[in-house]
Amino acid sequence: MRYQLDLTLRHAEGALTRVLGAAERRGFRPLAVDGETQADGDRWHLRLTVEGERDHDNLRSQLAKLYDCLSVEVSPCR
Repeated sequence: MRYQLDLTLRHAEGALTRVLGAAERRGFRPLAVDGETQADGDRWHLRLTVEGERDHDNLRSQLAKLYDCLSVEVSPCR
């Protein structure tokens, strides 16, 4: 199943690598990444499309635990 993740991240070195690594370790394969810097310059808004057979709630809770992740929302792709 495919999921769209909408994340707000701190603008920190390695933040994207940590998010992608956490997704892959939970059994999700990244398919697309799109992002932009917020107006204040200290945060990124990241849209990540992933595919996997595991429960997306586990992925959401693990990403929320990352220091760089300020918010995360997961929704199924159509």
